[in-house]
Amino acid sequence: MNFFRPSLSGLRPRRQKAFTLIEIMVVVAIIGLMAAIGIPSMLLQLKKEGMRKAVSDVKDVLTDARAKAILNNQITYVTFHPAEKKLESSTGKSAALDDNVDIAMLDINLMDFSQSEVARVRFFPNGTSDELMLVLISGGQRMKITLEFSTGIASSAPLPQ
Repeated sequence: MNFFRPSLSGLRPRRQKAFTLIEIMVVVAIIGLMAAIGIPSMLLQLKKEGMRKAVSDVKDVLTDARAKAILNNQITYVTFHPAEKKLESSTGKSAALDDNVDIAMLDINLMDFSQSEVARVRFFPNGTSDELMLVLISGGQRMKITLEFSTGIASSAPLPQ
């Protein structure tokens, strides 16, 4: 039996398709440049200060008090001290607002407590709470933090100037 076998001299070496070292280095340099430009802005977004920190701290204290009321099956409180710009929970969690953040409005169950020494919000074991509307001001920025009385869940939204 005679099988057809091509001769080795008739075969040409095929060129392999691959990236060159220079092409890979250019891509790595572009990725490095994009990372150098983007990382500082990403870190700035992650860093909480001023209004962002104040809103986050207030919501954390409110959320913790609601969770403890449900888990421990007892009423918990969040006490506001508007003049001192502080709030504390009966569970031990507390927060203090930055010097540049002020309390513009503190309404609990539709009553104004912004000029009071102490104001208290209750969280009940069934997940409900007193109704709260808190408006914070920093520079020209205004943020509203509310507690929905039927769920006790805190939410925040910017207010128009």
